[in-house]
Amino acid sequence: MLVLRDILVPIDFEPTSYHALAYARNLAWTFGAKLHVLHVLDDTCALSAGTEISLSTFPRLEREAVDDVRIRLNALLTEDDWKAGAATVVRLGASPAVSIVGYAEQIHVDVIVMGTHGHSGTVGTIGSVAEQVVRMAPCPVLTLRQQVPDVGLARPTVETASPLENGNTPA
Repeated sequence: MLVLRDILVPIDFEPTSYHALAYARNLAWTFGAKLHVLHVLDDTCALSAGTEISLSTFPRLEREAVDDVRIRLNALLTEDDWKAGAATVVRLGASPAVSIVGYAEQIHVDVIVMGTHGHSGTVGTIGSVAEQVVRMAPCPVLTLRQQVPDVGLARPTVETASPLENGNTPA
């Protein structure tokens, strides 16, 4: 019997990741699993002079960037998600795929549900981050394109647009 306790959803604030969250939310509800919503924040930023710095070099900048992302992630979760124990996680890293897989290994997730962009230009391929996660992950990875297939889960699919696009403001 398939048992899902922990479901990881990497969010890059693109429509495909919102669709993945909606799909993962339905899986979590069906299996009584906990959602882990993760964003990997690039550890570098460009200065106006064209040079790059590490956010960790400037603790205040790092803290502000992490706080901003956490607010955006928290706005994606519903009251039901929070009641079910959902967690939002922000990781700093140069490689989103490595950070996603590292978190999955750390908390022993049962499945990663993620959107894929497929921007590589090669027919039949998935996005490079999703492809790397599929190759490295310690668990199954379910990748979804923008259109989420109807799989007949017990609960209807919830709204997949960004809460900010719907006029909601982060708490």
